[in-house]
Amino acid sequence: MRKRLLLPLLALMTLAACSKLTLANYDQLKLGMSLKEVSALIGEPDKCDETLAVRSCHWQQGESKVEVNFIGDQAILLDASQLK
Repeated sequence: MRKRLLLPLLALMTLAACSKLTLANYDQLKLGMSLKEVSALIGEPDKCDETLAVRSCHWQQGESKVEVNFIGDQAILLDASQLK
């Protein structure tokens, strides 16, 4: 029984440790980057919305959140909260 509980717990801890949504990765983001460049650093966005030619993409893992706004595939606004 203990082995059944231990294996999923170890897998979950490994996934959490591999998160790309970190303060160190966020600090590498720069204005003017493309969505592809941003995604290479912090992973694929959870969702993107487009309003009046502004694409707003959101990343979230637990309480950590990042939002990047793009115009013409160039980042124009970077925002984050609760990153570690």
